[in-house]
Amino acid sequence: MEAAEIEFLGEHESIEIVPNFKEGVLYLLEGEVGPFRAGLPVRVPLWIGVHLRQRLKCRILQPDWMRLAPLETLRDEEKESQFFLELPNPHLFTVSQMLLDVATPELVQADAIKTLLKDIWDIRQAKLRRSVHAFIQSGLQHAKLDHLQLIELNAVRPLLPQAMDAIFRLEMANSQARRVASQSSLFNHSTSFSSM
Repeated sequence: MEAAEIEFLGEHESIEIVPNFKEGVLYLLEGEVGPFRAGLPVRVPLWIGVHLRQRLKCRILQPDWMRLAPLETLRDEEKESQFFLELPNPHLFTVSQMLLDVATPELVQADAIKTLLKDIWDIRQAKLRRSVHAFIQSGLQHAKLDHLQLIELNAVRPLLPQAMDAIFRLEMANSQARRVASQSSLFNHSTSFSSM
């Protein structure tokens, strides 16, 4: 899956906005949204919130999981755990990046949040690289990693198939070299018997 497709999936996450206009219910393919009343919070898909915010038609309310204390706790727990922790949002990195892009002035401690998200990303990417390395070293054909987000998998996607292909080619060459060596030792062994 490409990064744009992952972002598209993340855009369907629900966020809360405070509109500054009045509008009835919008009937969309994915369901109803609204009604919109100026000053009253309403839940909308992220893509609608981003669009309205860009047109200065709303304020985006900061999600609870995107506050300093929960992110600091998540960072510390992620650092201590050898496994991947379940993140509070299935598209945490995608959604937070989109929110930081359009609503930074409205987010409390946006710079600190950006730093924490980067720390969490780096910790999880280091774990993922270690997991991929251990997987390649193990020689297994499949592995299961829980609680990874699509965008995280997308970051290692180019590396893994190439590494597995290179290992396969090396194993085939090694197998062929052993086969040739065993045939040559059999040939040498049989010629030594015939010369007796």
